[in-house]
Amino acid sequence: MSGTWPAPCWRGAGHPATPPPDVHAGPRHRRGRLSATTTQGGQVRQYDLVIRSRRAVTPTSVGPAAVAVADGRIAAVADYFDDLPSRKEVDLGETALLPGMVDVDAAVQAPGQLLSQGYARTTRAAAAGGITTLVVAPAPAQPAITSTEALRAHLHASASNSATHVAFLGGITPRSSSAELADLRANGVVGFACSLSDELMGLPALDDIHLSKSMAEVAAMDVPIVVHAEDANELGTVVGPGNSALLAARPPRAERRGLERVLAAARSSGARVHISPFVAAECAAILAAARDIGIPVSAQTCPHYLCLPAEHVPDTDPSYRCRPPLRSDANRQALWNALLHGAESFGDVIVDSVGSGNRPGTGISAIRWTLPALWTAAQKRGCGLAELTQWTAQRPAELMGLATKGRIQVGYDADLVAFEPDTFQRVPASDGGPYRGRRLQGRVTGTWLCGIPVPSDADNDPSPRGGPLLSAYR
Repeated sequence: MSGTWPAPCWRGAGHPATPPPDVHAGPRHRRGRLSATTTQGGQVRQYDLVIRSRRAVTPTSVGPAAVAVADGRIAAVADYFDDLPSRKEVDLGETALLPGMVDVDAAVQAPGQLLSQGYARTTRAAAAGGITTLVVAPAPAQPAITSTEALRAHLHASASNSATHVAFLGGITPRSSSAELADLRANGVVGFACSLSDELMGLPALDDIHLSKSMAEVAAMDVPIVVHAEDANELGTVVGPGNSALLAARPPRAERRGLERVLAAARSSGARVHISPFVAAECAAILAAARDIGIPVSAQTCPHYLCLPAEHVPDTDPSYRCRPPLRSDANRQALWNALLHGAESFGDVIVDSVGSGNRPGTGISAIRWTLPALWTAAQKRGCGLAELTQWTAQRPAELMGLATKGRIQVGYDADLVAFEPDTFQRVPASDGGPYRGRRLQGRVTGTWLCGIPVPSDADNDPSPRGGPLLSAYR
């Protein structure tokens, strides 16, 4: 499984300017030496691409900058007017330049759909929406990523069909053995995922014994474990087709009890836990208290939980159904507070990141509108592009150990997005998702993978630009 995949990734939470010496690149994105504008012989270096923007979002500022790309990496971040010789130049003007989004725990396959079709359609929609790296959930999918054989199937399907980079989470079930988890890690998964409910087809709920055992094994590998934390014992029977029936059957206490179980196992094992999705805002204080005593836990939510209160959506419309369900407007406001300010008496931000929560065919599927939906709500709360980038790119990359993703910084992959934050667009009525017909602020006008542009009509583009990211096992 060590084939030459394009744009590889390696393990580690740090952010080195150059890759470790044992990392190799596939033929599409050969890596060269970075950071110099002149060669050793004193000649002026010519970059492959220079992108200029008056609103470039770097880790330290939002403002005018010129970003130079060489061999798929960011080779220089300079002043807007600096002379940077290049084979191609793009001047975005007032259009913002963002690091590509890193979408954690996204499903790619709808029921009845071929795996290759799932990767093709989902990654093209993702790229059109500014997502450059998908960290794929192990389920729902056929096959679920619970074995190396299943991982090979996903590698094959994604290698020839993806318009984004793709990383993988290995699935943990009550039947998973230590050897199977070790094999998945050795063959490139960047982390693992499990569920405490029966929501994820292919990932049966873990009891406390299996949860603690799995967390100890994952902790020894020093990778994160993503947990769907609704407790199956607290879930009721869904009576009726409406969203209100789903809300009644999946109360906030299911998330509270599940979170308590996860934190107990994490405390004893030392595993790095990522709650996905975090919805019941009343649990923010529990997360804050856990962090206060040193439990390594993070959390992400989704745009629909931040934008769509249960009281204001059509009850019988299936495009709004998700698990956990959309909750009250009061919960939505409190969830924003957890994302922006943290829990009362603790102060630190509780929700670290925002992901699409994409579940085609089984839940909300609106991956293309993740960025504009989030921006529409965020800018009304006084948030800027720096916060948007932290939630959708920088923090997710750090949490998943994707060492060269999520920042506009020398040495990082040139995964970049052109975003018009002041432009409004209306989601087509034919979209089929929860934002159809809605007026959203912000529009993605360009996406680059390792400095290579993804066509604006990526939905119909036959030639993929992305592919699998395999994490090197130590």
